[in-house]
Amino acid sequence: MADRTLTILIHVAAAGIAAALPAPLSAEPQDDEAPAIVVTGNGLPDTPATPAYDTQVLDRERLVATGSGRIEDALAAVAGFQQFRRSDSRSSNPSAQGVTLRALGGNATSRAQLLLDGVPMSDPFFGYIPFSAIAPERLASARVTRGGGSGPFGAGALAGTIELSSADAQTLGPLGGQALVNDRGETETSIAMAPRLGAGFAVLSGRWDRGDGFVTTPASQQVPATARAAYDAWSIQARGVAPLGPNVELQARALAYRDERTLRFDGADSSTAGQDASVRVVGRGSWQFDGLAYIQARNFTNVVVSSTSFRPVLDQRNTPATGLGGKLEVRPPTGDSNVLRIGMDYRKASGQLYEDAINAGTGTVTQRRDAGGANTDLGFFAENDLSVGSVTLTGGLRADRYTIRDGFYRARNSAGMTLVEERYPDRAGWQTSLRAGAVLRAGAGLRLRAAAYTGLRLPTLNELYRPFTVFPVTTQANAGLRPERLKGFEAGIDFSPAANIDLSFTAFDNTVERAIANVTIGPNLRQRRNIDAIEARGIEANAGLTIGPIRFDGALAYTRAQARGSGAAAALDGNRPAQTPRLFAGGTLAWRPSERTLLALTLRHVGAQFEDDLETDRLTGATTVDAFARVPVDRRIAFIVRGENLADSAIVTRNQGGSIDLGAPRTVWAGLEIAL
Repeated sequence: MADRTLTILIHVAAAGIAAALPAPLSAEPQDDEAPAIVVTGNGLPDTPATPAYDTQVLDRERLVATGSGRIEDALAAVAGFQQFRRSDSRSSNPSAQGVTLRALGGNATSRAQLLLDGVPMSDPFFGYIPFSAIAPERLASARVTRGGGSGPFGAGALAGTIELSSADAQTLGPLGGQALVNDRGETETSIAMAPRLGAGFAVLSGRWDRGDGFVTTPASQQVPATARAAYDAWSIQARGVAPLGPNVELQARALAYRDERTLRFDGADSSTAGQDASVRVVGRGSWQFDGLAYIQARNFTNVVVSSTSFRPVLDQRNTPATGLGGKLEVRPPTGDSNVLRIGMDYRKASGQLYEDAINAGTGTVTQRRDAGGANTDLGFFAENDLSVGSVTLTGGLRADRYTIRDGFYRARNSAGMTLVEERYPDRAGWQTSLRAGAVLRAGAGLRLRAAAYTGLRLPTLNELYRPFTVFPVTTQANAGLRPERLKGFEAGIDFSPAANIDLSFTAFDNTVERAIANVTIGPNLRQRRNIDAIEARGIEANAGLTIGPIRFDGALAYTRAQARGSGAAAALDGNRPAQTPRLFAGGTLAWRPSERTLLALTLRHVGAQFEDDLETDRLTGATTVDAFARVPVDRRIAFIVRGENLADSAIVTRNQGGSIDLGAPRTVWAGLEIAL
């Protein structure tokens, strides 16, 4: 089914390219000058109804001008954005890097869809985002749409969509890079070459981050086995964009990365690795189209160390996973006041884990476990935007055929004798999702909008088949999990009375039915289960103000979220979902007296939240201050200084029965940026 569907996508895309290409040219030129061919490296333009949904765009400057230099730090400026844990991609377990929006969290899997140049970036097995492989300096912008989506890859956009776009050659320049070191001796190095090749361009970039890290354990809980959160991560990306005709361009991208980390104790090492490749063809003629095919090979390893004996008790030695998919979107000519999008997409996620249970006393293997399966989703979507005077109406429908199959779990003893052999029945079904919205341009910079939507997310292979332990708590998998379902609506106001003022306000009500949560079922024992729902109601506000060289950007999110449970999950009914703060507020004040000079100060507050579903372990609120400065030395070299958590606030990232982990302390970076 996977190969057949991907073949269909490629053939349909090829047919669209052939139809969009101009007729063959004769030997004699027909005009004195050939038409200029311009490639952008982007996808199709936004539709007129894009503002109907709660959308925020971060430009390149806001992505790179952060205290940490991490993409997750830049995205944290968006009201409602959160990771499962507060720690960044240097000091957390990679499998905890799930992202969501609007306090719809609850476990470590992403409920928001993150796309890089149109390609879903979530790990095929776990659903986390490999943030360390996404370098902000490679990007041109990030657009965050909160709320469900019915367009391409909408089956993963339960809480919203984060669309990252790579920078082009003009933005990056022929050759550039930077090198920084912090006060702990850790380093960050990146380089990018972006030559123009005829009418197209190529980009080759690399980044390497390494360091001994900081101690995540509070001083009162440190033991001889306590280790620094050391990290060593590199990534290389190659991207090419070339014209196939005046209105058609080919985009290709390859990404390879590896990330190694240590968390909490000596020997508690984890690693992630990936190799991604994608090909995209975009047509911008009268018949617009966007065809994409991609493949991803990922892996994860992790050693669990006992919090009492401080010896390895589990070696998750190999977790190979493959993501395979593609899409085709077509926009036929339907008149100046109408935009119609129709298309299909496909995604297959398959993977398998291999792990060894170890006797902490003797160091011998007691069990060898193997589990895995495959999930597929084939989606068909259509959406139409109609503009009538100052009003734009939009409506979209999506139908998904999903399968959950080939699931198994097997355990053997050290002698190879089978202890457990389970095969889970294959499942399949259809789910429909829809969304509708309206935008009224009321004049004087005032825009009123409203939208309603539904959405879908399949349980990941990790949630279905992989148990895990974060001592002293064990969380069991659940092969019977059902897909999550979102229902939501929102209304908002955007006000921009002048070019230098942007204000927006949104009120929303979102409910995830059959939400997958880690449910406590015994002392130090949880299981992933479908609870009745997670309900989230709240407000989001953004403000942007420019006065000469000074710019202020602020964001606020206040959410009342509740978990609904019955039966075995009745104890969590009415509680706030795990890992979801009630309040987020932040702002950045920037001064840019010249094109290359930038000074920025960022203040953020994240409210208190709970580690678990029963609200027994509390994570206190945290307020942080970050800074960024870029001062040119000459026209090619600039001096950079960055500061993380300058007030040295205690950021509690984990609390399990009083066992605490902390986020990054005060850290100062300095280095040079070179642009040739």
